Amino acid sequence: MKAEIYRVAERYRLKVFVVANSYINVPRDPRIERVVVSDGFDAADNWIAERAGPSDIVVTADIPLADRAIKNGAAVIGTTGLPFTASSIGMAMANRELLSNLRAMGEVTGGPKPMSPRDRSRFLSALDEAVNRLKRLPPQ
Repeated sequence: MKAEIYRVAERYRLKVFVVANSYINVPRDPRIERVVVSDGFDAADNWIAERAGPSDIVVTADIPLADRAIKNGAAVIGTTGLPFTASSIGMAMANRELLSNLRAMGEVTGGPKPMSPRDRSRFLSALDEAVNRLKRLPPQ
């Protein structure tokens, strides 16, 4: 996802924050900023959620982070290209809880499927749509 995000950000001249709890390599570009937070529980999520607002796009597979960002007014896109919205996040949270319980019982193992070309295309389309929607909003 990062390469796609960087390409879209370059096309639209957008600032990108890459937030992690350890050093992560990012391109040398003044619009791309690496933010290294403490390794405390949810430190990266907290940094993002505390700063995300109506003029921001958050890209995450983390459903609780998506929920927090939506509540702050940010546009949120999952890594498979499906946007999280105020009307869809409740079902996503419930599904996450169900899968968590099934994993705890040993019923479900493994992680998410690898990203498909269709997922990549859907992601780029959703990101482009979100950028254009935010560009049409009046300045904050």
